[in-house]
Amino acid sequence: MLTLVLIGSFALLIVGAEGLVRGSAALAHRLGVQPLLIGLTVVALGTSSPELMVSVGAAASGNGNIGLGNALGSNISNLLLILGAAALVRPLKVRPEMLRREVPVLIGATLLLITLLYDRVLSRFDGGLLLLGGAVWLVAEVVNARRMQHTAGPSIAPLLAAEQPRKAWMEGLWLIGGLAALLVGARYLLGGSVVMAERLGFNEMTIGLTVVAIGTSLPELATSMVAARRQQDDVAVGNAIGANIINVLVVLGITALIQPIEIQGLRFFDIATLLGSVLLIVPLFRTGARITRFEGLILLAAYATYLFSMATSAP
Repeated sequence: MLTLVLIGSFALLIVGAEGLVRGSAALAHRLGVQPLLIGLTVVALGTSSPELMVSVGAAASGNGNIGLGNALGSNISNLLLILGAAALVRPLKVRPEMLRREVPVLIGATLLLITLLYDRVLSRFDGGLLLLGGAVWLVAEVVNARRMQHTAGPSIAPLLAAEQPRKAWMEGLWLIGGLAALLVGARYLLGGSVVMAERLGFNEMTIGLTVVAIGTSLPELATSMVAARRQQDDVAVGNAIGANIINVLVVLGITALIQPIEIQGLRFFDIATLLGSVLLIVPLFRTGARITRFEGLILLAAYATYLFSMATSAP
């Protein structure tokens, strides 16, 4: 029975990802907004909803380390697993403005979080600081979207060329229906995965960093792979980068405001992998302004190494 639930949940993720990519691309085209900005904001906020729900629920129930591990582990998997898998589907083009604007924000947010974690407590003050940074970033993205309202990127054409024009309500239905399928699929897949992990005797941080993180990252994984297949590189890359910024600033900010987290079980290697994954994408983005299939393999190998370290250190 559990196996059928997991298979059905994964199918929902794929269907939801297809709807979310189609709806967001059509929305970008209708509003005259670059698909990159849609990927960084609308899609990233949508696919980060499972992380937010799980982390907030964990904090409210007194399992803050699961929530923290979920956000940190999701960020590692977003960059190593998701971008790596999407690049294997098709090499991903990276816009120069991503390196100039969003990547520095991600590096800064990650360094801020690591600094706040130094005292082994993520307090309400820390949460407020993170959430303030998230609000500033989102406002900046909206302002930038309005400024570039009439410069939608050409990469949206392949997705829409073969389709008949749809009414706005149909595009909204694709977007909302896709997101709903993603959230339902992630919820049931996550629930089954957590049950399996608890039976193996893992601690909260380990469960959060691996099983829960991978489970809540499946919407990003499905969305970025579908976007890559449909030649929506801006959505695929923007989704991963935007989701990471949101996880650090918004998800952990809200989580810590609800309940301060006394950190237990977090290894130095986990922090080093988090920062290393962020720094690793900088040279990959610069080489030919694309992530090649070989570089995708490098990212996947790095993630496999991290999972191996978790497996060997687990009780």
